[in-house]
Amino acid sequence: MTSLQDYSEEVRAEVKQVRETVATLHRQLIQWNLVVWTAGNVSQRLHSADLMVIKPSGVRYEYLTPQSMVVTDLDGNLVDGAEAPSSDTASHAYVYRHMPNVFGVVHTHSTYATAWAATGRNIPCALTMMGDEFGGPVPVGPFCLIGSEEIGKGVVETLKKYPFSPVVLMKNHGPFCIGKDAESAVKAAAMTEEVAHTVWAAEQVGTPIEIQQKDIERLNDRYQHVYGQN
Repeated sequence: MTSLQDYSEEVRAEVKQVRETVATLHRQLIQWNLVVWTAGNVSQRLHSADLMVIKPSGVRYEYLTPQSMVVTDLDGNLVDGAEAPSSDTASHAYVYRHMPNVFGVVHTHSTYATAWAATGRNIPCALTMMGDEFGGPVPVGPFCLIGSEEIGKGVVETLKKYPFSPVVLMKNHGPFCIGKDAESAVKAAAMTEEVAHTVWAAEQVGTPIEIQQKDIERLNDRYQHVYGQN
């Protein structure tokens, strides 16, 4: 079995930094009320090697430290860590292998987003912030059992149909979010829960008015290329 000591000093230094980042972002999942108990996980892929750092399986968030984060290769094989990796490791690894521009994956069971997943419904693009962040509706992916790479396959295949979305609501399960790094994926998870809640509330009042595609495209282009600081 390959060990972390078999890698260069550059790789080991990046692993140390990414472990710290991933541990911090798990605490942010709690702060944004996106997880309960041990559900959910964050991972980040390295730039210096085909490795990723992910949460250990079944460990409560308050006990997580940088040292407890697990390192695997992009086939999900353990490279470094005292604990078994997350049960979603194979799916995270599948996403990284098939989406080379993705360096962060987050899975949560946040309440409102998961409610939409339980109904098998896309969240319709009825908010300008959805046009900004998602470039359209938040799509639902297929039902898949946990523990293999099938969820990852479902995420990748769904995003081929919705190339501007950083999120897939896996049916009967919950959101899987991607990003240029783990922080971007956590942001997508927080934004998903916000719009899931807001559109649900809109449905209690009446029928949400979906934004026209031409306006969604303008919103998304501005948000991606103009909004924020250079």
